[in-house]
Amino acid sequence: MSDERRLEVLRAIVEDYVQTREPVGSRTLVERHRLGVSPATVRNDMAALEEAGFIAQPHTSAGRVPTDKGYRLFVDRLSAIKPLSSPERRAIQHFLEDAVDLDDVVDRSVRLLAQLTQQVAVVQYPSLRRSALRHLELVPVGDHRLLVVIITDNGRVEQRTLDLDARVPELVVPELRARLNAAVAGRRLVDLPEPLEQMTLAFPEADRPLVRRVIRVVEDTLAEATEERIVMAGAAHLARSGTDFPGTIRPVLEALEEQVVLLRLLTEMADDSAGVAVRIGHENTVEGLTETSIVATGYGGDGEALARIGSLGPTRMDYAATIAHVRAVARYLSRILAG
Repeated sequence: MSDERRLEVLRAIVEDYVQTREPVGSRTLVERHRLGVSPATVRNDMAALEEAGFIAQPHTSAGRVPTDKGYRLFVDRLSAIKPLSSPERRAIQHFLEDAVDLDDVVDRSVRLLAQLTQQVAVVQYPSLRRSALRHLELVPVGDHRLLVVIITDNGRVEQRTLDLDARVPELVVPELRARLNAAVAGRRLVDLPEPLEQMTLAFPEADRPLVRRVIRVVEDTLAEATEERIVMAGAAHLARSGTDFPGTIRPVLEALEEQVVLLRLLTEMADDSAGVAVRIGHENTVEGLTETSIVATGYGGDGEALARIGSLGPTRMDYAATIAHVRAVARYLSRILAG
Protein backbone atom coordinates (compact mmCIF):
# COMPACT_ATOMS: atom_id res chain seq x y z
CA MET A 1 0.00 0.00 0.00
CA SER A 2 1.69 3.18 -1.23
CA ASP A 3 -0.72 5.76 0.17
CA GLU A 4 1.18 7.26 3.13
CA ARG A 5 -1.95 8.88 4.55
CA ARG A 6 -3.72 5.55 4.81
CA LEU A 7 -0.61 4.13 6.44
CA GLU A 8 -0.86 6.92 9.02
CA VAL A 9 -4.51 5.98 9.61
CA LEU A 10 -3.53 2.33 10.08
CA ARG A 11 -0.74 3.31 12.46
CA ALA A 12 -3.20 5.37 14.51
CA ILE A 13 -5.69 2.48 14.64
CA VAL A 14 -3.02 0.04 15.82
CA GLU A 15 -1.67 2.40 18.48
CA ASP A 16 -5.15 3.22 19.82
CA TYR A 17 -6.30 -0.40 19.85
CA VAL A 18 -3.13 -1.58 21.61
CA GLN A 19 -3.58 1.09 24.24
CA THR A 20 -7.34 0.86 24.83
CA ARG A 21 -8.34 -2.67 23.75
CA GLU A 22 -11.39 -0.98 22.19
CA PRO A 23 -12.26 -1.05 18.47
CA VAL A 24 -11.37 2.29 16.92
CA GLY A 25 -13.85 4.53 15.10
CA SER A 26 -13.24 7.38 12.68
CA ARG A 27 -14.41 10.01 15.18
CA THR A 28 -11.89 8.81 17.74
CA LEU A 29 -9.08 8.96 15.17
CA VAL A 30 -9.92 12.54 14.24
CA GLU A 31 -10.10 13.60 17.91
CA ARG A 32 -6.89 11.89 19.05
CA HIS A 33 -4.59 12.25 16.05
CA ARG A 34 -3.56 15.13 13.86
CA LEU A 35 -4.25 13.46 10.56
CA GLY A 36 -4.86 16.72 8.75
CA VAL A 37 -7.95 15.51 6.91
CA SER A 38 -11.71 15.56 7.42
CA PRO A 39 -13.67 12.81 9.21
CA ALA A 40 -15.18 11.85 5.84
CA THR A 41 -11.72 11.31 4.37
CA VAL A 42 -10.72 9.19 7.38
CA ARG A 43 -13.86 7.08 6.89
CA ASN A 44 -12.93 6.57 3.24
CA ASP A 45 -9.40 5.59 4.21
CA MET A 46 -10.74 3.11 6.77
CA ALA A 47 -13.04 1.61 4.15
CA ALA A 48 -10.08 1.16 1.82
CA LEU A 49 -7.99 -0.40 4.61
CA GLU A 50 -10.83 -2.78 5.44
CA GLU A 51 -11.31 -3.77 1.82
CA ALA A 52 -7.57 -4.50 1.56
CA GLY A 53 -7.74 -6.71 4.66
CA PHE A 54 -5.67 -4.54 7.01
CA ILE A 55 -8.50 -3.85 9.49
CA ALA A 56 -11.76 -5.59 10.32
CA GLN A 57 -15.02 -4.81 12.08
CA PRO A 58 -15.91 -6.93 15.11
CA HIS A 59 -19.53 -8.00 15.11
CA THR A 60 -20.26 -6.20 18.37
CA SER A 61 -18.80 -2.79 17.50
CA ALA A 62 -18.94 -0.02 14.94
CA GLY A 63 -15.19 0.49 15.30
CA ARG A 64 -12.36 -1.36 13.58
CA VAL A 65 -9.46 -3.51 14.82
CA PRO A 66 -6.21 -4.43 13.06
CA THR A 67 -5.92 -7.82 11.37
CA ASP A 68 -2.77 -9.95 11.27
CA LYS A 69 -2.08 -8.41 7.87
CA GLY A 70 -2.52 -4.93 9.34
CA TYR A 71 -0.15 -5.64 12.22
CA ARG A 72 2.39 -7.01 9.73
CA LEU A 73 2.33 -3.83 7.64
CA PHE A 74 2.56 -1.75 10.83
CA VAL A 75 5.62 -3.70 12.05
CA ASP A 76 7.31 -3.66 8.65
CA ARG A 77 6.90 0.12 8.50
CA LEU A 78 8.02 0.86 12.06
CA SER A 79 10.31 3.83 11.59
CA ALA A 80 11.52 4.02 15.17
CA ILE A 81 11.85 1.65 18.09
CA LYS A 82 11.04 3.15 21.46
CA PRO A 83 14.36 3.90 23.17
CA LEU A 84 14.79 2.53 26.66
CA SER A 85 14.98 5.06 29.45
CA SER A 86 18.23 5.47 31.37
CA PRO A 87 16.71 3.84 34.49
CA GLU A 88 15.60 0.86 32.35
CA ARG A 89 19.08 0.45 30.88
CA ARG A 90 20.75 0.67 34.27
CA ALA A 91 18.27 -1.79 35.79
CA ILE A 92 18.90 -4.35 33.04
CA GLN A 93 22.66 -3.99 33.30
CA HIS A 94 22.84 -4.24 37.09
CA PHE A 95 20.34 -7.09 37.32
CA LEU A 96 22.18 -9.25 34.80
CA GLU A 97 25.71 -8.37 35.91
CA ASP A 98 25.00 -9.72 39.39
CA ALA A 99 24.49 -13.24 37.99
CA VAL A 100 26.92 -15.84 39.34
CA ASP A 101 26.90 -18.40 36.49
CA LEU A 102 25.22 -19.29 33.21
CA ASP A 103 22.13 -20.80 34.83
CA ASP A 104 21.69 -17.65 36.88
CA VAL A 105 22.18 -15.42 33.82
CA VAL A 106 19.53 -17.30 31.83
CA ASP A 107 17.10 -17.34 34.78
CA ARG A 108 17.55 -13.62 35.41
CA SER A 109 17.19 -12.80 31.71
CA VAL A 110 13.90 -14.63 31.28
CA ARG A 111 12.39 -13.15 34.45
CA LEU A 112 13.59 -9.66 33.54
CA LEU A 113 12.17 -9.80 30.00
CA ALA A 114 8.82 -11.08 31.29
CA GLN A 115 8.68 -8.21 33.75
CA LEU A 116 9.63 -5.58 31.16
CA THR A 117 7.13 -6.72 28.54
CA GLN A 118 4.39 -8.06 30.83
CA GLN A 119 4.27 -11.02 28.44
CA VAL A 120 5.71 -14.53 28.25
CA ALA A 121 9.51 -14.58 27.95
CA VAL A 122 11.42 -17.49 26.44
CA VAL A 123 15.19 -17.97 26.54
CA GLN A 124 16.93 -20.80 24.76
CA TYR A 125 20.03 -22.17 26.47
CA PRO A 126 23.23 -21.68 24.46
CA SER A 127 23.73 -24.82 22.42
CA LEU A 128 26.97 -26.67 23.02
CA ARG A 129 26.84 -27.75 19.39
CA ARG A 130 27.67 -24.16 18.43
CA SER A 131 29.93 -23.44 21.39
CA ALA A 132 33.69 -23.59 21.71
CA LEU A 133 35.70 -24.84 24.65
CA ARG A 134 37.38 -22.10 26.64
CA HIS A 135 39.28 -24.17 29.20
CA LEU A 136 39.72 -27.66 30.62
CA GLU A 137 40.87 -28.20 34.17
CA LEU A 138 42.14 -31.42 35.76
CA VAL A 139 42.14 -31.50 39.55
CA PRO A 140 43.45 -34.53 41.53
CA VAL A 141 41.01 -35.38 44.33
CA GLY A 142 42.73 -37.85 46.62
CA ASP A 143 45.06 -40.58 45.38
CA HIS A 144 42.72 -42.35 42.97
CA ARG A 145 40.31 -39.70 41.70
CA LEU A 146 40.55 -36.97 39.06
CA LEU A 147 38.06 -34.11 38.65
CA VAL A 148 37.53 -33.00 35.03
CA VAL A 149 36.12 -29.46 34.66
CA ILE A 150 34.93 -28.30 31.22
CA ILE A 151 34.28 -24.59 30.62
CA THR A 152 32.75 -23.39 27.34
CA ASP A 153 33.05 -19.95 25.76
CA ASN A 154 29.49 -19.09 26.78
CA GLY A 155 30.22 -19.70 30.46
CA ARG A 156 28.77 -23.18 30.76
CA VAL A 157 30.57 -25.37 33.31
CA GLU A 158 30.39 -29.17 33.42
CA GLN A 159 32.17 -31.35 35.98
CA ARG A 160 32.85 -35.08 36.03
CA THR A 161 34.82 -37.29 38.40
CA LEU A 162 37.10 -40.03 37.08
CA ASP A 163 37.93 -42.96 39.37
CA LEU A 164 41.33 -44.51 38.68
CA ASP A 165 42.64 -47.99 39.51
CA ALA A 166 46.17 -46.70 40.11
CA ARG A 167 47.37 -43.57 41.89
CA VAL A 168 46.93 -40.26 40.08
CA PRO A 169 50.23 -39.71 38.20
CA GLU A 170 51.30 -36.34 39.57
CA LEU A 171 53.76 -35.61 36.75
CA VAL A 172 51.39 -36.56 33.95
CA VAL A 173 48.40 -34.45 35.06
CA PRO A 174 50.02 -31.00 34.54
CA GLU A 175 51.30 -32.01 31.09
CA LEU A 176 47.93 -33.51 30.16
CA ARG A 177 46.16 -30.33 31.32
CA ALA A 178 48.50 -28.13 29.27
CA ARG A 179 48.27 -30.27 26.13
CA LEU A 180 44.48 -30.55 26.39
CA ASN A 181 44.07 -26.80 26.62
CA ALA A 182 46.48 -26.23 23.74
CA ALA A 183 44.49 -28.71 21.65
CA VAL A 184 40.96 -27.58 22.47
CA ALA A 185 40.99 -23.91 23.47
CA GLY A 186 38.82 -21.90 21.10
CA ARG A 187 37.75 -24.92 19.05
CA ARG A 188 34.13 -25.83 18.46
CA LEU A 189 33.04 -29.07 20.02
CA VAL A 190 32.40 -30.76 16.68
CA ASP A 191 36.00 -30.10 15.68
CA LEU A 192 37.66 -31.75 18.69
CA PRO A 193 38.02 -35.48 17.83
CA GLU A 194 40.99 -35.12 15.45
CA PRO A 195 43.17 -32.77 17.57
CA LEU A 196 42.45 -34.85 20.67
CA GLU A 197 43.54 -38.04 18.91
CA GLN A 198 46.73 -36.38 17.70
CA MET A 199 47.42 -35.12 21.21
CA THR A 200 47.07 -38.64 22.60
CA LEU A 201 49.88 -39.87 20.35
CA ALA A 202 52.22 -37.29 21.90
CA PHE A 203 52.19 -39.18 25.21
CA PRO A 204 54.24 -42.28 26.01
CA GLU A 205 52.43 -45.56 25.49
CA ALA A 206 52.19 -46.17 29.24
CA ASP A 207 50.27 -42.91 29.82
CA ARG A 208 47.84 -43.23 26.89
CA PRO A 209 45.17 -45.26 28.73
CA LEU A 210 44.76 -42.41 31.24
CA VAL A 211 44.77 -39.82 28.45
CA ARG A 212 42.10 -41.73 26.54
CA ARG A 213 39.94 -42.09 29.66
CA VAL A 214 40.07 -38.35 30.27
CA ILE A 215 39.23 -37.63 26.61
CA ARG A 216 36.34 -40.12 26.75
CA VAL A 217 34.96 -38.36 29.84
CA VAL A 218 35.17 -35.03 28.00
CA GLU A 219 33.43 -36.39 24.91
CA ASP A 220 30.73 -38.21 26.90
CA THR A 221 30.05 -35.13 29.01
CA LEU A 222 29.65 -32.93 25.96
CA ALA A 223 27.42 -35.50 24.29
CA GLU A 224 25.15 -35.50 27.35
CA ALA A 225 25.10 -31.72 27.52
CA THR A 226 24.11 -30.97 23.93
CA GLU A 227 20.38 -31.35 24.51
CA GLU A 228 18.82 -28.00 23.77
CA ARG A 229 16.30 -26.60 26.20
CA ILE A 230 14.50 -23.40 27.01
CA VAL A 231 13.48 -21.49 30.09
CA MET A 232 10.17 -19.65 30.24
CA ALA A 233 8.59 -17.09 32.56
CA GLY A 234 5.54 -14.86 32.64
CA ALA A 235 2.79 -17.28 31.58
CA ALA A 236 0.58 -15.67 34.23
CA HIS A 237 0.60 -12.47 32.16
CA LEU A 238 -1.49 -14.25 29.53
CA ALA A 239 -4.30 -14.68 32.03
CA ARG A 240 -4.43 -10.92 32.53
CA SER A 241 -4.78 -10.43 28.77
CA GLY A 242 -7.33 -13.22 28.45
CA THR A 243 -9.80 -10.97 26.63
CA ASP A 244 -7.35 -10.92 23.72
CA PHE A 245 -7.92 -14.63 23.14
CA PRO A 246 -11.39 -15.57 21.92
CA GLY A 247 -12.83 -18.38 23.98
CA THR A 248 -9.92 -19.57 26.09
CA ILE A 249 -6.15 -19.26 26.45
CA ARG A 250 -5.83 -23.02 27.04
CA PRO A 251 -4.47 -23.76 23.51
CA VAL A 252 -1.78 -21.14 24.03
CA LEU A 253 -0.74 -22.57 27.39
CA GLU A 254 -0.72 -26.11 26.00
CA ALA A 255 1.52 -25.01 23.11
CA LEU A 256 3.92 -23.33 25.53
CA GLU A 257 4.36 -26.61 27.39
CA GLU A 258 5.85 -28.23 24.28
CA GLN A 259 9.51 -27.26 24.49
CA VAL A 260 10.40 -29.09 21.28
CA VAL A 261 7.77 -27.07 19.42
CA LEU A 262 9.02 -23.77 20.83
CA LEU A 263 12.63 -24.65 20.02
CA ARG A 264 11.65 -25.41 16.43
CA LEU A 265 9.75 -22.13 16.20
CA LEU A 266 12.71 -20.13 17.53
CA THR A 267 15.00 -21.89 15.08
CA GLU A 268 12.66 -21.06 12.20
CA MET A 269 12.57 -17.44 13.29
CA ALA A 270 16.37 -17.31 13.11
CA ASP A 271 15.93 -17.82 9.35
CA ASP A 272 13.41 -14.95 9.16
CA SER A 273 15.84 -12.22 10.09
CA ALA A 274 19.43 -11.68 11.13
CA GLY A 275 18.17 -9.09 13.62
CA VAL A 276 14.87 -9.04 15.49
CA ALA A 277 12.24 -11.32 13.91
CA VAL A 278 8.49 -10.95 14.42
CA ARG A 279 5.87 -13.64 13.77
CA ILE A 280 2.28 -12.35 13.89
CA GLY A 281 -0.89 -14.38 14.41
CA HIS A 282 -1.42 -16.92 11.65
CA GLU A 283 2.20 -16.55 10.54
CA ASN A 284 2.81 -18.91 13.46
CA THR A 285 2.27 -22.42 12.14
CA VAL A 286 2.24 -23.90 15.65
CA GLU A 287 -1.25 -24.96 16.63
CA GLY A 288 -2.40 -22.91 19.59
CA LEU A 289 -0.20 -19.90 18.83
CA THR A 290 -2.13 -18.48 15.88
CA GLU A 291 -3.61 -15.75 18.09
CA THR A 292 -0.23 -14.70 19.46
CA SER A 293 2.74 -12.73 18.23
CA ILE A 294 6.36 -13.60 18.94
CA VAL A 295 9.32 -11.22 18.90
CA ALA A 296 12.72 -12.95 19.00
CA THR A 297 16.39 -12.34 18.35
CA GLY A 298 19.69 -14.12 18.79
CA TYR A 299 22.28 -13.64 21.50
CA GLY A 300 25.84 -14.81 22.01
CA GLY A 301 29.46 -13.73 22.11
CA ASP A 302 31.65 -12.41 19.28
CA GLY A 303 28.71 -11.29 17.18
CA GLU A 304 27.43 -14.81 16.50
CA ALA A 305 24.09 -15.99 17.86
CA LEU A 306 24.42 -19.08 20.06
CA ALA A 307 20.74 -19.16 20.99
CA ARG A 308 17.49 -17.15 20.87
CA ILE A 309 15.55 -15.00 23.27
CA GLY A 310 11.99 -13.84 22.71
CA SER A 311 8.71 -12.48 24.00
CA LEU A 312 5.28 -13.93 23.28
CA GLY A 313 1.94 -12.24 23.78
CA PRO A 314 -1.38 -11.45 22.11
CA THR A 315 -1.33 -9.93 18.63
CA ARG A 316 -2.59 -6.77 20.32
CA MET A 317 0.98 -6.07 21.37
CA ASP A 318 3.06 -2.92 21.77
CA TYR A 319 5.46 -4.07 19.06
CA ALA A 320 7.86 -1.13 19.25
CA ALA A 321 8.35 -1.51 23.01
CA THR A 322 8.57 -5.31 22.86
CA ILE A 323 11.21 -5.18 20.11
CA ALA A 324 13.21 -2.66 22.13
CA HIS A 325 13.10 -4.77 25.29
CA VAL A 326 13.96 -8.04 23.55
CA ARG A 327 16.86 -6.43 21.74
CA ALA A 328 18.18 -4.73 24.87
CA VAL A 329 18.13 -7.84 27.05
CA ALA A 330 19.75 -9.86 24.24
CA ARG A 331 22.56 -7.30 23.93
CA TYR A 332 23.32 -7.26 27.65
CA LEU A 333 23.13 -11.05 27.74
CA SER A 334 25.61 -11.27 24.85
CA ARG A 335 27.93 -8.82 26.53
CA ILE A 336 27.99 -10.82 29.75
CA LEU A 337 28.59 -14.13 28.00
CA ALA A 338 31.41 -12.63 25.93
CA GLY A 339 32.97 -11.14 29.06
